[in-house]
Amino acid sequence: MWDRLKRALRSFAGFFVSSIEDPELILEQNIRDLNDQVPKMNESIAMVRANVTLLEKENAKYKDDVRGLTAKVKAAIQAGRDDLAAQYATKLQVEKDALERNEAQLSTARLAYEKALNVKKAFMREKDRKTAEAMTAIRDARRAKWQAKVADTMESFTVAGIDSTHDEMLRKVEERTAVNEARMQMALESVDHQSAQIEEEAEKIQANELVKQFKMEMGLMDSPAPVSDVSGQTGKTIGKKVGVE
Repeated sequence: MWDRLKRALRSFAGFFVSSIEDPELILEQNIRDLNDQVPKMNESIAMVRANVTLLEKENAKYKDDVRGLTAKVKAAIQAGRDDLAAQYATKLQVEKDALERNEAQLSTARLAYEKALNVKKAFMREKDRKTAEAMTAIRDARRAKWQAKVADTMESFTVAGIDSTHDEMLRKVEERTAVNEARMQMALESVDHQSAQIEEEAEKIQANELVKQFKMEMGLMDSPAPVSDVSGQTGKTIGKKVGVE
């Protein structure tokens, strides 16, 4: 039971942490952490270098002391002062031992300094690589966020904007157009076109006859000659008129 409770608590904690994690912010913090390590590394390397410098100064001092004591031993021997030569020889041996230890320490310090520089070079290469990867990932994350916003905007525009009513409005306009065209067709079919044409022709003939009458009254046009029929009634009428006159 206790193990199950611990697993449940761990899973809840993991879910909580993953829900609040922002990869972009974490990568930016990683870049800052890497940059913060550079001054600390430089400080450590400076300490190693300072140790080398100190040992080098000690080494130079020991060498000077060895040269000086060696000269004193030789001078005492030449002067016949073996007692002084022995004393200088004892001190010379001590300085030689110290010089030997110093040179060993100096060699170790120089190797440590070279390793520190190599470690820094490797760290800087790794830092630059991780920084470049992080910056690329951050740009991708920002681009993804922007694309998500654009997608959300387009989706909301498509669903709640024009597309939701566009097709419906087109159908309504098409239906109204079809209805009006049908009404127009029915109205045109219900008109008696032949009667309308006959009436139009009759109006034209009547108008022409009126124009002819006006021209005859104004003397601009002769009266039409009467046409005789088969029984000769027209000729008789003419003869009567001549006889009367």
